[in-house]
Amino acid sequence: MKKTSLLQEEKHSTVLFLWLFFVVFFVYEIIYYNLFPAFPWGDVNAKSSKWDDFMFFKYGIIFALIPLSIYLIKTEKTKSVKYILFSGYFLTNVVSDILYYKDSTLTYTSGNMVELVIVLFSPIFVNKKFTYFITGGLILKYILVGIFIHDPLVLFPISALIVLSFISFLLLLRFLNYIKALKYSYDEQLEGIVKGVIAILELKDPYTRGHSERVAAYAMNMAEATGKFKPSELNYFYYACLLHDIGKVNIPDSILTKSGRLTDEEYDIIKTHPVVGAEAIREVDGIADNLEVIYHHHERWDGKGYPDGLSGGDIPFLARITAVADAFDAMTSSRSYRPALQFEEAYQRILDGQGSQFDPQLIELFKQVYPQWMQISKTYRKGMNMRGGEKHENSQTK
Repeated sequence: MKKTSLLQEEKHSTVLFLWLFFVVFFVYEIIYYNLFPAFPWGDVNAKSSKWDDFMFFKYGIIFALIPLSIYLIKTEKTKSVKYILFSGYFLTNVVSDILYYKDSTLTYTSGNMVELVIVLFSPIFVNKKFTYFITGGLILKYILVGIFIHDPLVLFPISALIVLSFISFLLLLRFLNYIKALKYSYDEQLEGIVKGVIAILELKDPYTRGHSERVAAYAMNMAEATGKFKPSELNYFYYACLLHDIGKVNIPDSILTKSGRLTDEEYDIIKTHPVVGAEAIREVDGIADNLEVIYHHHERWDGKGYPDGLSGGDIPFLARITAVADAFDAMTSSRSYRPALQFEEAYQRILDGQGSQFDPQLIELFKQVYPQWMQISKTYRKGMNMRGGEKHENSQTK
């Protein structure tokens, strides 16, 4: 959902950028080279035949970028459009400027007005990489032209370009800071809502008090230990872990808090909670990108889990991590049907499940992070939230 929204925004920005680029580029080219052929600083006889021939090629390249851009946008490759567009402009413009001025006595006065558009409108993509790319590219263009035509006047457009790029970069930083503030505010609100939902679930089943937060902390710790993810990539994974059991709100209290053995029918009802939970968060931006964590956290490595009976590498990686964290905390927490296991016993049971219930490689990692999990558990049971702030544990988890 979130990725789709971002992709749509990227498309809108790219389309606007394309319109501005092509309109300004061709209007300027028509005015500069056709409507004002007798400009005061110019010499109509200065154009070489090579330059005339190349201009047909140049316009052919620029025109060809229109259908190419449309194709890339339609095939969901929008991000590459702006880079290809600028690269096409850069290469053709460098060559045309060199051909025009190399053997001419004219003072260098080139530069399409579209360069102002490229520089000043680049912040709409909120992308530092692209801003650096076009700034460096345009400066390189004037340096190359200056070297070939031996005209120090290229220093003037370079200086102007640096000033405009500085303004553009300031705008970009302002946009980035504004987005960062909005994201932080959204995440704060989302975390509050998520924990409110968890509190409702814990009212239904007091024995699970603190379970969701400990599972999220264990899972985050293991995911970070894999070295495969940046912290920012795990933000919504944390929320998904907090909500991994949200589907249990749909299960009758009499089944959730039953002290005796569940019947087959009751167990079948329990097994619906991953599906119900995944459906509940399907439309929540960000968390929906980690829907598989909620849907598949009860799958087993040997294929005997639920709801889909996936096995081995077919189980999503983050769901495999959550499965280990969920099982470990379930074993070390008191439930209506049994007391909590000692940590040493739970540790051994996790190891016993290597290659049957759990991903073998993750269990090897579990051995490494186990001391940290012990510390996480102690921290939670002292009333501290690993994501910051205080939490209040049920006495049954102490």
